[in-house]
Amino acid sequence: MAHPKVGNMAPAFSLQDQDGNKLSLKDFKGKSNVVLYFYPKAMTPGCTVQACGIRDSKAAFKKLDTVVLGVSPDPVARLPRFIEKQSLNFTLLSDEDHAIADKYGCWGMKKFMGREFMGLIRTTFIIGKDGRLLHVMDKFKTKTHHDDVLAWLKQNL
Repeated sequence: MAHPKVGNMAPAFSLQDQDGNKLSLKDFKGKSNVVLYFYPKAMTPGCTVQACGIRDSKAAFKKLDTVVLGVSPDPVARLPRFIEKQSLNFTLLSDEDHAIADKYGCWGMKKFMGREFMGLIRTTFIIGKDGRLLHVMDKFKTKTHHDDVLAWLKQNL
């Protein structure tokens, strides 16, 4: 499945956050830019490195009037443990049935250790205050993800 087209309105969504509250993309319209990043699984090494980079860059994102939302197929119950264990300071959303990952074109065939399976493909979407998709990032290292996103924001906002 292809990613939504840059310049178009980002696909709408409503998901539960780590506290079980419903959060929608429209909640940010006219208020903040949104970095919507999809990660495969809470508390795994790559996802932890990526989340901690975002955590440590919160002030830089705030200066750019940008909120970060992490989305995974993890159940809501798993998210608070990830937040607590890593002292995360941003919202995580549960997409258990991967319906939103499907909408954003980041659920597909993966290869790991010689086997193929369907899963979440690590992808980041930058959405403007008007709800339009500004940029898609699908090639990055988890270690420098936060720097890559911040660099794009600084150059393009």
